Amino acid sequence: MKKFFLKTMGCQMNDHDSEVIRGLLLSLGYDETESAEEADLILYNTCCVRENPERKVYAHMAGYRKLKETNPNLIIGICGCMTQQKAELQRILQELPHVDLIFGTHNIHRLPELLDRAEGGERVVEVWDEAPCEEGQDFRENLPVERSNRLKAFVNIIYGCTNFCTYCIVPYVRGREHSRLPESVVAEVEGLVESGYKEVTLLGQNVNAYGKDLQIATSFSSLLAQLNAIAGLARIRFTTSHPRDMGPDLIAALAELDKLCEHLHLPVQAGSSRVLRRMNRGYTREHYLDLVARVRQAVPDIALTTDIIVGFPGETDEDFEETLSLVEEVRFDSAFTFIYSPREGTPAARFPDQVPEEVKKERIYRLIELQNKISAEQIQKLVGTKQEILVDGTDEHGLIGRTRTNRQVHFAGSPELVGEVVTVEITEAGTWTLRGRVVQPEA
Repeated sequence: MKKFFLKTMGCQMNDHDSEVIRGLLLSLGYDETESAEEADLILYNTCCVRENPERKVYAHMAGYRKLKETNPNLIIGICGCMTQQKAELQRILQELPHVDLIFGTHNIHRLPELLDRAEGGERVVEVWDEAPCEEGQDFRENLPVERSNRLKAFVNIIYGCTNFCTYCIVPYVRGREHSRLPESVVAEVEGLVESGYKEVTLLGQNVNAYGKDLQIATSFSSLLAQLNAIAGLARIRFTTSHPRDMGPDLIAALAELDKLCEHLHLPVQAGSSRVLRRMNRGYTREHYLDLVARVRQAVPDIALTTDIIVGFPGETDEDFEETLSLVEEVRFDSAFTFIYSPREGTPAARFPDQVPEEVKKERIYRLIELQNKISAEQIQKLVGTKQEILVDGTDEHGLIGRTRTNRQVHFAGSPELVGEVVTVEITEAGTWTLRGRVVQPEA
C-alpha cells in the first residue's frame, strides 16, 4: 500500500483543506504515515500570510531532494496559498526542480487526476485564479473528508475575502467571498451530529460577511439560529469575525443562543486609528472599544481573543503605545501577536516608511510581556468556578476538555466520559491551561 506524508501550515482554513486532501488520498487507497522517509507521496499544504512559513517550505523541500535521489518514484508536492502567488510559483519551479506536483487552493478537488498524471512521470502544475462555483455551491462540497477529531469538526460557511487589508495577501490567494447556501451548511452539520460529533467550528476569513453575496434573505446570525436548533449538537464556535461587520444581531446571538460558546476572536490588529486607516481595516480604535463594551454588556463572561500586528509601515512610538494601552483596556484572554511581514503584491509592501527590524523586535517583546501578564491574571479568575466541559480526550493524567470559553482543562475521570459534557470545578490555573475535578451539576 502506498503511503503519504502531509504537512499543513497556516490557519484553520488550511487545516480543513488538509482534511479534504487526506480524505481524497485515503479514498485513492493511500495510507498516511508520520515519516517523510517512509512516504511514496510528500505533500505540503502551505501558508503565505507571513514569510517564516515560506522559508520553512523551501528549507524542507531542499532536504527532500536526497530522498528523491534514493527513491526516484517518490512524488513530492506543494499546494495551498504559496502556489497562488505568481512570484512564489515561479520560484518553486526554478529552485525546486524535484517537486513533481503543484496545485492551488481552488482545485483541491482535482487532486486524484493531478496525482495520476504525476505518477505517470509528468511534472504537474495547475493553479487556478478562482474557484469554479455557482451561487451558494462550492467545489469542495461532497468531497471525502478525513477529520482529525471525532467529536469536533470544522465547517466552512464562506470562502475567500474581499476586505483587502493593505498588509494581507489572502484575498489574492483565496479569491473573493462566496457563501454556501444555509441549507447546505445545516445538512452538513446534521450529518456530523448523526455521526457522533458534538461541536462544530464555523470557518471563514470573515464569517460576519456570510450571506451578503447570496440572492436570498439570510445572514450569519440567522444561520447560527438554524444550527442552534439542531438536536444533539452541543456547541457552536466560529472564527474569524471582522470588527467592521459585527452588528447588533450577532451580539444578540452570542447572548441568546444556548449552544453558541462564549468566546469571540475579534482581531484588532492595531490600537491606533491612524494605523488602522492605513491598514484599510474600516474601523477606528473608538469603534473597536465601543464594540467590545457592547459585547461584554450582552455577555459579561465572554472570553475575548485577538490578533495584533507590530511594526506596520509608518507605526510610530506613539502608535505602538496606543496599541499597548488598548490591550491594557480590553484585557484580552489571549492574543496572537505578529511582527509585520511584507507580502509581495500587497499595498503595504510598497509603503516607503518600513519600520526597522530591531524596532519591530523590541515592540513585540514589550507587547508579549504585557499580554502574558494579562493572560495570567485572566486565567486565575477561573479558579474556584464551575465550568461546563466537553470531554474530548485523555492524557497520562486523566481527561482533557475545554470550557465554553475555549480554555483547556485537565482532570481525573473515566475514559468513558469522552464525548460527554460534564461540570468541572477549577482548582488550579497554569500559564495556559487549567486543572479541576468533576462535580455533580447543581440541581
